[in-house]
Amino acid sequence: MLIRKIKLQIKNISVTPSNQLARASANPFLVRSAGPQGLCRGHFPRKPCWSCPCRSWFWPLYHFSAGGGFLIPYIIMLVVEGMPLLYLELAVGQRMRQGSIGAWNTISPYLRGVGIASVVVSFFLSMYYNVINAWAFWYLFHSFQDPLPWSSCPLNSNLTSYDEECEKASSTQYFWYRKTLNISPSIEENGGIQWEQALCLILAWLVVYLCILRGTESTGKVVYVTASLPYCVLIIYLVRGLTLHGAINGLAYMFTPKIEQLANPQTWINAATQIFFSLGLGFGSLIAFASYNEPSNNCQKHAIIVSLINSSTSIFASIVTFSIYGFKATFNYENCINKVILLLTNTFDLEDGFLTPGNLEETKDYLASAYPTEYSKIFPDIKNCSLESELDTAVQGTGLSFIVYTEAIKNMEVSQLWSVLYFVMLLMLGIGSMLGNTAAILTPLTDSNTISSRLPKEAISGLVCLISCAIGLVFTMEAGNYWFDIFNDYAATLSLLLIVLVETIAICYVYGLKRFENDLQVMTGCKPNWYWKIIWAFVSPLLIIGLFIFYLTDYILKGTLQYQAWDATQGQLVTRDYPNYALAVIGLLVASSTMCIPLVALGTFIMNRWKKGKTVSV
Repeated sequence: MLIRKIKLQIKNISVTPSNQLARASANPFLVRSAGPQGLCRGHFPRKPCWSCPCRSWFWPLYHFSAGGGFLIPYIIMLVVEGMPLLYLELAVGQRMRQGSIGAWNTISPYLRGVGIASVVVSFFLSMYYNVINAWAFWYLFHSFQDPLPWSSCPLNSNLTSYDEECEKASSTQYFWYRKTLNISPSIEENGGIQWEQALCLILAWLVVYLCILRGTESTGKVVYVTASLPYCVLIIYLVRGLTLHGAINGLAYMFTPKIEQLANPQTWINAATQIFFSLGLGFGSLIAFASYNEPSNNCQKHAIIVSLINSSTSIFASIVTFSIYGFKATFNYENCINKVILLLTNTFDLEDGFLTPGNLEETKDYLASAYPTEYSKIFPDIKNCSLESELDTAVQGTGLSFIVYTEAIKNMEVSQLWSVLYFVMLLMLGIGSMLGNTAAILTPLTDSNTISSRLPKEAISGLVCLISCAIGLVFTMEAGNYWFDIFNDYAATLSLLLIVLVETIAICYVYGLKRFENDLQVMTGCKPNWYWKIIWAFVSPLLIIGLFIFYLTDYILKGTLQYQAWDATQGQLVTRDYPNYALAVIGLLVASSTMCIPLVALGTFIMNRWKKGKTVSV
């Protein structure tokens, strides 16, 4: 019955002319054009700059942990999820000429919750994502020191030896966990706000506000810079990375398939998450930006081009990343081997140069059998050096962009230059991503007559930035990194799967695939072919449902949710269980976005029944 009512609502789709005209006239930086219903709405006066794939640069750092085995599900997800769903969202925004809330409300008031859920997810993402930019500013400011502050361990308070925590960990880990985060031993010890990080966060939000202050036109100019400059830096890093000793080891690790990972549901979930984040699916930013397109824009061609550029950029950035990882892992492996050789040479008074990496294992076996007493004394100090384990370590853990890269940079010549280049690039990527996140929030707000008639766009943008920054101060506390991990792991993934699933079902089975096909023909002059229709109607929904089940099953099998806490006494991460209140926050994060969809639909249904009953009684 609810579906029937939704379809009845769809029969009379209309856009409020006053809303669209006010929106177009309020922004002098937009060129006006007639929409599908002959309504005015601004559009970009040049090719849409929002197509620059800013998110694709950052997220591969977190999702290539399965090595070459990740590329297979990634490519499959790109073909059957990424391209089709990108095409669908671009077409919806271009057809409805509104932000995410308005677009789905135009299709049916029962679907308004889809747009609200997208805005909630984008708000969560903005709150914690800009903390990465704050960290990047912090490292950038310290990159002008000689030597780099993370290049060596500091002395202890007595100035007699190196700091104990730093010696047990490493100089880069120490600078990250102690100097940057000043992290607490667990999430239950919140500690105070780290004012250096808080100031960096305020600076990051000030930069974002200045970029979005003048509306879509100024945002477009900024995105051109934030998307093109990192390409230049990555090309420089590619040339440098490929010439580093051990780079081939990192590339081999990246492209060597780990077939066993294909049976791991988490690999597929990571692939889907990578696609969703890099393309911006489900956040509402695509719908928001596409609403400014010319109605005749070929969104199918655009979707294919953006998807291919995005994926190529991800792979390109990963090649650079893993060449650096290979150098770092090889450097640490050879350093470990040299320490073992030095220890054995001094202990057993061996001739210098006798021990080599090639005969080390054979010599160790001989010494253990020939001199068991002496060998047993030094056995605890003999490390098990493994290149594979070093590579595995290089692609795991929180803050790897600020630990692994800095560890590689400190061993390069002219390390300050490479550090400045890297963190400028990271800032460009982060700011570019933030512009998309804020657009997903601001476009529905400025589309609303209730809000835009009372507040100018600058004030709305300022309030969103101010509220996000104030809440984001939580992530600058001593336990802030643990809360950052909670938002990063649980605020978006499950919600995005549900949002995109409902979007696909709504277009294909509520709005009607035939009607959507006709809309595309009216806009672009051609209908989508059979491939797009099959993917939209059958393949994508079934695959998303499968991922949804995998996601829930994976967490059920894990039992109690756990997190990685920093143990200063050991100088390493240890696993702890989340306390009950943290589990409650996780549940609230997931529910606050996903429950928008059914609750809004139910509320609309009840209101319509109440109004109908009131009309009948009168």
